[in-house]
Amino acid sequence: MLCIKHIGTDPYFNIATDEYIFKHIEEDCFMLWQNDNAIIVGKHQNTLAEINLDYVGEKEIKVVRRLSGGGAVYHDLGNLNFTFTRTSDNEDMVDFRRYTKPILEVLQNLGVDAKFEGRNDLTIDGKKFSGNAEHVFKNKVMHHGTLLFASEMKDISGALKINPLKYKGRGTKSIPKRVTNISDHLKEPLSLHEFTDKILSHILDTFPQAKMYEFTKEDLAKIQTIRDEKYATWEWNFGRSPDYNFQQGMRSEGGVIEVHLDVEKGIIKKAQITGDFFHIKDIAPIEEALVNLPHEEQAIKKAWSQFDMKHYFKDITTEELLSIMF
Repeated sequence: MLCIKHIGTDPYFNIATDEYIFKHIEEDCFMLWQNDNAIIVGKHQNTLAEINLDYVGEKEIKVVRRLSGGGAVYHDLGNLNFTFTRTSDNEDMVDFRRYTKPILEVLQNLGVDAKFEGRNDLTIDGKKFSGNAEHVFKNKVMHHGTLLFASEMKDISGALKINPLKYKGRGTKSIPKRVTNISDHLKEPLSLHEFTDKILSHILDTFPQAKMYEFTKEDLAKIQTIRDEKYATWEWNFGRSPDYNFQQGMRSEGGVIEVHLDVEKGIIKKAQITGDFFHIKDIAPIEEALVNLPHEEQAIKKAWSQFDMKHYFKDITTEELLSIMF
């Protein structure tokens, strides 16, 4: 098994790296890696329904869809991620306990009473510190998990907080759980760097023929291509969301206004704006301008720039209208 201690923290590149070792490296792999501020959503989730878009924009948090299913997770530099890829002809390919066992062993050796609970979580005192997901293709499995070591809890809650009434439709919704940092339960202080090395040493000691591996220039170039053409694109991260209906409203100086959208594959197929506001011109062209646009702020802002909005919505600004579109 190849063991990789990946240094880069670009979320788009790192999720692309997960795909690369899964699809393009024949040997089994184990990789430890970190992302700078990011929300990683499951393959089958509605991205906009998982994130607090205002908070994400303000904090410049990247949003990336992964290959595997499961729920959305928040990553920062206080979080450590691990990935196993394995080829097997057995029926036990999807086995969360198998791949989380080495992590539990390291923590138990450190005196932490960590446990496997539920479908795919690791917990301490009933609080979650690790979420795990798996993806299977033919005879190969990829298992990856998060390890909250010293993450900013306020950022986790702020980035993932969303109004459940906004989005209705198909898609796996994340279920919030109480979370905790590993560092809060250690008997002796330990840095994240030291914790990372302990996990890596344990893997090298316990897995037969495990050896260190560094990506070649050719590996990195191929990963960069996957990053740029897939994981850094709106089409993958937002456009692949399941179909959904969106509605939201607000009370402004110009009256109550509500927007209703039917969205398919990230594209607005039907738009209706209602309320008790006043207008000079009929708002039908404003609604029609939304149809076949991606449900994305810059695209909507550009489409509406051709209109003098004060003729369509008296005492309601374009900024207020945009604020209720997400």
